[in-house]
Amino acid sequence: MKMKPSNRHSVATLPCVLGVLLTGQAEAFTTPQPKIYSPSSTSLTADRTLGSQELLMLPRQYRPKLEKGESYFPSMSHVQVTTISATPSVEALSKAIDIALDTHPLLRCHVEGDGEPSERIDLFQMVRKGEPNPCTFVSPETKTFTGKDVLRVIDVDGGGSDALEQSWKGNFAQDIDDGSWYENSSSGPLWKLTLHRMKDGSGGDSPCAIVFHSNHAISDQGSVNVLMDQLLSDVVSIEQSGKVSNNAVAQDMPMAMEDSVLGTSNRWSDVQTAGISPGTIKYVADKAGEGFRNPVILPDSGENDGGGDSIVGAVSTIMGQSAGGESESSSERKTVLQFRNLSSETTSALLEACRANGVSITNALIAAMALTSTDFIDGGDTNKGKERNYKVLQSLDMRRFGAQLDKCDTVACMAGSNDLMLGPLPDHSGEAIRSDPESGEKLFWDLAKEGRDQTNEFVKSDGPIHAVRVFDFAMTISDMNNLVDLTAKSKDSQGRAYSAGVSNNGVYERQKAVRRENDNDRDNIQAKHGKYEVKDIYYGTPHSRSGCLYQVSTLTVNGSMKLTFHPASPIVSEETNAKFAGAFVDLLETVANVDASPATAGSPLSKLKIPEGSLSLAAAALGAIGLAIHAGAWSEFFSNLVTMKENVANPQDFWDAFNFWVFFAVGHPLLQPILWISDVLHGSPGPMVFDLVPVSFLMANILFIGATAWSKEFRGALNVAALSAFLTYVGAGLDGQAGLGDFNLQLNDSYQGQIVKGCPAYDEVRQPSMDSFDLEKYQGKWYEQKFHDWTQFKEVYDTTLDIKLTSDRKGWIDDFGVKGPAPDSAKLSWDKSPVANGAHYFLFGRVDENDPPGILREKGFGVEFPNYIVDVKKDPATGEYTEAIQFQCLERGGVRVFEGINFMSRNPVMSDEELKAMHQRAKDAGMNPYGAAEEQMHMVARRGESEPKIDNSWQQMWHNIGFDSLLELLTESIEDGGR
Repeated sequence: MKMKPSNRHSVATLPCVLGVLLTGQAEAFTTPQPKIYSPSSTSLTADRTLGSQELLMLPRQYRPKLEKGESYFPSMSHVQVTTISATPSVEALSKAIDIALDTHPLLRCHVEGDGEPSERIDLFQMVRKGEPNPCTFVSPETKTFTGKDVLRVIDVDGGGSDALEQSWKGNFAQDIDDGSWYENSSSGPLWKLTLHRMKDGSGGDSPCAIVFHSNHAISDQGSVNVLMDQLLSDVVSIEQSGKVSNNAVAQDMPMAMEDSVLGTSNRWSDVQTAGISPGTIKYVADKAGEGFRNPVILPDSGENDGGGDSIVGAVSTIMGQSAGGESESSSERKTVLQFRNLSSETTSALLEACRANGVSITNALIAAMALTSTDFIDGGDTNKGKERNYKVLQSLDMRRFGAQLDKCDTVACMAGSNDLMLGPLPDHSGEAIRSDPESGEKLFWDLAKEGRDQTNEFVKSDGPIHAVRVFDFAMTISDMNNLVDLTAKSKDSQGRAYSAGVSNNGVYERQKAVRRENDNDRDNIQAKHGKYEVKDIYYGTPHSRSGCLYQVSTLTVNGSMKLTFHPASPIVSEETNAKFAGAFVDLLETVANVDASPATAGSPLSKLKIPEGSLSLAAAALGAIGLAIHAGAWSEFFSNLVTMKENVANPQDFWDAFNFWVFFAVGHPLLQPILWISDVLHGSPGPMVFDLVPVSFLMANILFIGATAWSKEFRGALNVAALSAFLTYVGAGLDGQAGLGDFNLQLNDSYQGQIVKGCPAYDEVRQPSMDSFDLEKYQGKWYEQKFHDWTQFKEVYDTTLDIKLTSDRKGWIDDFGVKGPAPDSAKLSWDKSPVANGAHYFLFGRVDENDPPGILREKGFGVEFPNYIVDVKKDPATGEYTEAIQFQCLERGGVRVFEGINFMSRNPVMSDEELKAMHQRAKDAGMNPYGAAEEQMHMVARRGESEPKIDNSWQQMWHNIGFDSLLELLTESIEDGGR
């Protein structure tokens, strides 16, 4: 299909399938009365702009990438197969589809509008303003296609039921990763049916399979159940009498999920910030805090250890870059499938066990999913005793929350989800339960209860409403689909955002069927209509581009649970998925046949009666205050980033400089709690364990870990507080309030109220002492006395620089020696550090023959910048250099990203008079605006070279475990690599 770029939309790669059967209390709303279907009339006319969730799945496209010739974002597919005891005639099925087209507006719709904003107003081309031509569902008065356009028939030749099964499985596998729906979205249809029937001469008495495939924007599993039940019911009537005597009621265009949950005229575009409440802010803070638990998202391998997303990775994605760079193989990922049945006997037993433990089937499925994941997460390389946290995506039917306006009368997508954080869980926990059910079942049911409690808290705190509002805000003002695309292509995450996912669509026969003209109430869906009995239903959505590491989707039909396992390969191989499916079913069978354990008592902290959410809200409030205090500095920082990006010709130069800044901006605040904890450890009273750790510190840690494990309130508040402290500390660095010497982070920062932009030329700062400069004499050991440099840490001491030229004199190596922490930085623990006796790291550079003498090109952390030797002092007798002032400056696009100033001497100690003289020489060189003034520099602490080597129980421990040897080996390997 040929389409103009303006008719393209956006990507949906997040797992959004219909899920848990929850009941939430909400105000009752009156729904509009549906119009009555008349066989002689044309279909109803309707149109509606797409909601945010629909835009993610359609998807709305991102023009900046299209203009670069990049591929369209693929649509998210929704696939279901229904196996049936008999085969309907093509004629009857086609007529039933025609009726369904008239009944359900989204089945006959197409999409108009490109969804492009009037402009993108931010540095990274992610923030949208205006939308003159929104993506819109349009159902025309006259259908442009019929049932025969939707239906495809495959005749399966030979092989009986096995051949039929292989046929529909192949169809399912092909459709689930087919993201080409967008290609015909401007004309429709956005769905299709494939009838797999036997070609054996037995006609309608043979079993068949019908595969439903749609753009997920128009359907979820609950509404497709309604559709398939309607089709089978109508087929029976048509085959018996040639018509349907009790027609389905033709429906109006269904509302968007956002309207069903929030209420009509209550989207972000309608109410803006008026819809934000303290609960919304807490929800956002809690989501941000989840990352601090570092949930596992990838199995162990030679390239990763299963860790979660990093802060740097998240920042990179927000800034328009895939974390860790783009993976060339991301487009090669595909869904691998396994289909399983849990017998009706086992399903019934599992239900009884769940009731005895006060949990739902969904809670048990989530526990089983997390525990089975522990059996496979090590990638086959067993790491005994390792524990990990798991982030499980629980799919939800959003019709059950908030205003509850949609009643599942028609085909539509109301899919949503919430996140469950479980663990830490030891590797192979599921295997341990299967091996010893009696002793292991408590872990299973405790985990199911934890999932239950988190879900109940999510619902009780209006989490579904907050989640929808936040997502609607994000999709409205930003190109969320591009963020998903960046995550999908990330080398670091390989598109994984969750450890596992569970979608449980409940019991098929308990759902309401389509509304009929002659019926006052809606009947329940039936598993059998005439001779057509539903045997199996399997469904799924793709996780190949982005989503969960492991995924299962379930539906119970005729008392038997049907399970579809559909993770992404090669992350999860065909073989691993088959083993995973088997282990998962085995675990369910195990716990279903073990006597249910009694309910456990609540956690000790629950008896404190702390108001729910109060601690997290308090922590979030403090964080908001911290951000507000430094709001001006943050604003200035982002303004400078915009300028830099606009002025840099090569985008890679911008990202290299920005990543350089991020690396050290993150490093400083992470060091502070480590030092604090170390001093708390060594200041704790009481007897020592192995002359290393006080007993009281161990006991305090047990209490802290217990509080974190037992109380999700405390755990959530701790996460929010940690994030708030981090952002406040970085804000202080931007504001110049966290130490001008080592954490002055602002770009193009100011001096005495005047902003100083960019870097000076060498001639602007070079002093006459540099005449006839001899680089050979500059070699050797220097003692750093003072610095203004955020790549260094004020907590270290005895810093030295040993500079050597390479043999060809075209390169140089700087052996940077440090000890830490300094006695004044960690008064109780400084001598316990593994680097208390020193460590080394190396900087490498080159000598450019085109540069004047006195400039060394320094390279590190992905960037290169000049290192100016501004001034040297000579020994009058020998002519050797005794003091030196160095100045490094990194500029991109007219914006100064980094400046470093070093006062160095050949002597370990300098007098106050000598240092004041150096400051004066730096001032004469015009370096005060860049950080050379006394108040802007940090004095390096000195312990004294005559002091003996530190030797205590901790240093002996580091030696015994080989830490000092490791440092020496690392030092030698790095130095050899730079030669």
